[in-house]
Amino acid sequence: MAESWQRRGFLKGALAMGAAAGAGVSAAQPKEARPNRRPWIATVSLDRLEPSSRDDMVKQVIRRMNATLDCSPSLICLPEAFPFHNVPDAPPARQRAEQAVEILPSFQAFARDNACWLVCPMLTVENGRVYNSAVVINREGGVAGAYHKMHPTTDEMESGIHPGPADPPVFDTDFGRIGCQICFDINWRGGWDQISAKGAEIIVWPSAFPGGRMLSGLAWMTKTVIVSSTRPAPSRIVDVDGEELTDSGRFETWACAPVNLEKAFIHIWPYTRQLDALRAKYGQRARVKKYHLEDWAIVESLDETLPVADLLREFEIPLHREHIRMADDMQREMRPA
Repeated sequence: MAESWQRRGFLKGALAMGAAAGAGVSAAQPKEARPNRRPWIATVSLDRLEPSSRDDMVKQVIRRMNATLDCSPSLICLPEAFPFHNVPDAPPARQRAEQAVEILPSFQAFARDNACWLVCPMLTVENGRVYNSAVVINREGGVAGAYHKMHPTTDEMESGIHPGPADPPVFDTDFGRIGCQICFDINWRGGWDQISAKGAEIIVWPSAFPGGRMLSGLAWMTKTVIVSSTRPAPSRIVDVDGEELTDSGRFETWACAPVNLEKAFIHIWPYTRQLDALRAKYGQRARVKKYHLEDWAIVESLDETLPVADLLREFEIPLHREHIRMADDMQREMRPA
């Protein structure tokens, strides 16, 4: 099996394994499809893990993932290149990447058995090149695809890890569209903007460090929920306005919280009257939160039967990015050649 993966490349082998895993699942096995727009998301850190080997790290991480299951998360996120972190005498990058075929099935089985999506970061080999990757696994245990870190560090590249493609993928789940960035990618805005422009509502950020205030800034700049999963605490979930929803830390090595994806980021002016009319009509079924200093508003549906897109359409309120695009188009037309 390992020879087959090396011959065809990591991703092709993973996709084939994912299909096989899905084929073996009975109709009753997935606990619940849970196609909703208010998913619970879990994220773990590697804080206080001292593995004796790769397999020991896998067991400890799965044990930590099991702790999140009381929340029934729709998505669980793991830290950057976790399988060999702090493992004594870890092999070179290529050997670590080639061992992905041995590691991944345990996490595919976890996703399948617990009917959750999983972002599983590890080194991979594709078309003979080694990448620092985030493998996305669906609820059936199949591999939906992988994001390869666009901006590896100089140390990583010296060890044989290649930069990933400059066009990051997005992944459609039953609760919304997600994308990934990894660690050092945080220093380049382009990938985050590309993912947001492709309609991602959640960006998962596996990392070797926590990121701090950078994550809050990127959340409101990209208008996405950001889920960090880091080696040291805190791993965090940051909402679209940059506010932290939950984090891990001294008393918990993982975090889990619900995220309402029925939210829209709005430029207040000149839509103040429409926003007030929306609130007057729908009352407690929708929330309008105004950010007076920033000239923003967040329109949030609190009714599962009321999509936020329908609210905006009814009151002719564009998204913030659409308002900026309209202004940009007019500026371009009126600016002297």
